[in-house]
Amino acid sequence: MPRRTATMLASTLILIALLCAGVLIKVPYSEMSPGPTVNTLGDVEGDPVLRITGHKTYKTSGNLNMTTVRVTGADYNMNLVEAVAGWLGHDSVVVPHDTLYPDGKTEEESTQENAEEFSQSQESAKVAALKELNIPVTSHVVVSTVVKDSPSQGKLHAGDIIKAVDGTAVEKPEDVAKLVTKHKPGQKVTFTVVPAKTAAAAEKAGKEPEGTEQVTLTTVKAPDENRAIVGIQAGTDHTFPFDIDIDIKLADVGGPSAGLMFSLGIVDKLTPGQLTGGKFIAGTGTIDDAGKVGPIGGITMKLVGARDAGARYFLTPDENCAAAASDTPDGLTLIRVKTIDDAKKSLDKLRAGDTAGLPSCSAG
Repeated sequence: MPRRTATMLASTLILIALLCAGVLIKVPYSEMSPGPTVNTLGDVEGDPVLRITGHKTYKTSGNLNMTTVRVTGADYNMNLVEAVAGWLGHDSVVVPHDTLYPDGKTEEESTQENAEEFSQSQESAKVAALKELNIPVTSHVVVSTVVKDSPSQGKLHAGDIIKAVDGTAVEKPEDVAKLVTKHKPGQKVTFTVVPAKTAAAAEKAGKEPEGTEQVTLTTVKAPDENRAIVGIQAGTDHTFPFDIDIDIKLADVGGPSAGLMFSLGIVDKLTPGQLTGGKFIAGTGTIDDAGKVGPIGGITMKLVGARDAGARYFLTPDENCAAAASDTPDGLTLIRVKTIDDAKKSLDKLRAGDTAGLPSCSAG
């Protein structure tokens, strides 16, 4: 066999061996890629994403698209060849597996956590939108969860409204923990609550809940440190003056990152005129009850998904701006936002044709 032919054959066999090894070698990485986008002003499977009843609504146009990211499952074992292809590609990102599934979290646990965050983001989106429109929203500090075999089990219940702890009124969920931890483990603490059933009946009747009860508990030591606890998680429950339903029929949608776009969709439907001016706008960002926009993960993938869906403008959380500006798809203009009010004012400028006045993102 000629030396040249032998060399080529040997090189080919080595290449094949390397490829086989690359397929067999598993690496601790996962992949993120652009997910579907959904117009919060539109329909999914024939049903409106936002349905408002009990209040006048107005015709909308254009797009206010929420964006998503697809990720590989917790049990997916990426091989070396796939990892290299992902690193070299542009429309996907390879990240350490622990970034998506920290502390050995299973796919089921991650899905459940994302679903809870998604549900909470919807509530915050409603509150932020109504506050932006100066529509009153009643909020209460409530018992969110009760830990099994804790001092609270059987005495406090999910949905109970917490009015005070040891006679001190509570205004925020964190107030509850502060007041409880003033005690030492083994000491008694008294909660003033409106029972969940009473609160639910009042909400159904459109009335402010009344009729408090005193519940005295004995604190215990927290498992992780020497502080007093009673075994509850406090949260916030809101009573809205009319019904706002958010309906998403996408099994893979989760997490809190659609909050901003939901809130803008609600604002658009509740106000005359058309917030988008008929333009295709996408975006992302968490939102809290006060309307502050927070950062999200997978920003570059969301930009790609938005561009592929036809978006021309992208509402970008301030803290994601640098990363987004360093890798912006052609034809997509980034608009920096810190609050829902920022976003609304930018849309006003965009509708008026004042693109030069839009707050932009810069790399670095």
